[in-house]
Amino acid sequence: MNESVFPKDFLWGGATAANQIEGGYNEDGKGLSVTDITTAGSLKHPRMLTYTLNGKPGKTPALPGAGLPEGAVGAIDPNEYYPNHVAIDFYHHYKEDIKLFAEMGFKTFRLSIAWTRIFPKGDEKEPNQAGLDFYRRVFEELKKYNIEPLVTISHYEDPLYLSEKYHDWQDRKMIDEYVKYATVLFKEYKGLVKYWLTFNEINSAVLMLNMFSQHAGDDSAFQHAYQKLHYQFVASARAVKAAHEIYPNYMVGNMICGIVSYPLTPDPKDILACRHSWEQNIYYCGDVQALGEYPSFAKRLWNEHNVHLDITDQDLADLKAGKVDMYTFSYYMSTVVTTHEVKDTVGGNFSAGAKNSYLKYSEWGWSTDPEGLQYYLELMNDRYHLPLMVVENGLGAVDKMTADHKVHDDYRIDYLRQHISAMKDALKDGVNLIGYTTWGCIDLVSAGTGQMSKRYGFIYVDRADQGNVSLNRYKKDSFDWYKKIIASNGEDLD
Repeated sequence: MNESVFPKDFLWGGATAANQIEGGYNEDGKGLSVTDITTAGSLKHPRMLTYTLNGKPGKTPALPGAGLPEGAVGAIDPNEYYPNHVAIDFYHHYKEDIKLFAEMGFKTFRLSIAWTRIFPKGDEKEPNQAGLDFYRRVFEELKKYNIEPLVTISHYEDPLYLSEKYHDWQDRKMIDEYVKYATVLFKEYKGLVKYWLTFNEINSAVLMLNMFSQHAGDDSAFQHAYQKLHYQFVASARAVKAAHEIYPNYMVGNMICGIVSYPLTPDPKDILACRHSWEQNIYYCGDVQALGEYPSFAKRLWNEHNVHLDITDQDLADLKAGKVDMYTFSYYMSTVVTTHEVKDTVGGNFSAGAKNSYLKYSEWGWSTDPEGLQYYLELMNDRYHLPLMVVENGLGAVDKMTADHKVHDDYRIDYLRQHISAMKDALKDGVNLIGYTTWGCIDLVSAGTGQMSKRYGFIYVDRADQGNVSLNRYKKDSFDWYKKIIASNGEDLD
């Protein structure tokens, strides 16, 4: 076989998040996170946050930055269904699951740590030892198979207590709580973990503005999102600095929701609108975390919505001192931008709007665009000059299991084959790509809808949208295909 285009130490693997796989939401001292009061939803019905107000239960759509009504306290309603409470029960199945990952040949496994397993409320002075011990066992199990952990410190899982107390990152005291938590992790798992990510898809705060706030009529959502981001930027930077002081060989990355935008037409107004879309959605966060300072267009973004941020000189110094070591991102799809009225539209997470007639779309409204991945990789490589990792990519689909427990997911194989081929082309063009982890390498609870039926994995988990069923694990056709990809270091794509 010819020498692979992929580096010989390329990090092949899969990605998950604690709240979408672990379950055990109230075991061994774990506190409640925001996800724990989030109900199931669907493509047509939003997930809801449940609460009590004046002694009565209530619920409100789980929209970013919206929070709970004044005076309400997040609470679990026994009459509601919470899919993340059990998820796929990785908490009790981790040895079985890691053995399957090893059988595929994983070089790395991306997982997140549940903040509330370590600090149940978030403001405790001492960590919960049972939580620390659980992740130590997971990391040691991974090491047994020579699988390198890639650990997200915060993956859409703030402690409920802190989120309510500080109104979803609207108080700079959140910075200290996060840095305390991250520092405990860096010290505890020194020698077991090398790669860390500070915040999952940190730019989702601004992406959500496009989905929910364009026609809100006031600028409060923008003020909330940009202030939250600033405090998270500072928290991330201080965590990077702390990591390097504890262990200089730590590699700490950011994590961006990477969505490619194209102008729909050659109209100069569309070209400029598309550029501004990139600036708000992608470069704003990437520039601060990778370059250590706010870009020149930041003031325009703030002024457009009368945003006034609490920023100190020390904050700016911290941003400069805490630049990330690598740039990582998720990639699923592209979208188009236009200033014109269009009739052919599509609706999906982050992709709602005009439809690209050159692309095919899933039933969740997501386009398949492997060239977009190559385009994104080459842009980020030239802009930041950092090692890159694709830490989420995959196809969510309704899989059908046969009577003999087979899943023939050729559609998933085809999707992944196209995107791995695009990575090869980017590598040929000189991109410094060091790793690739497919999203939901084992079926998990969807973050957006709370469904199990939107499956991404190489491993089928027997669980329905509204129940646990057996939780048995079964290999899909894509399991052996990805195993072959890893064994050939990306060369055998058939």
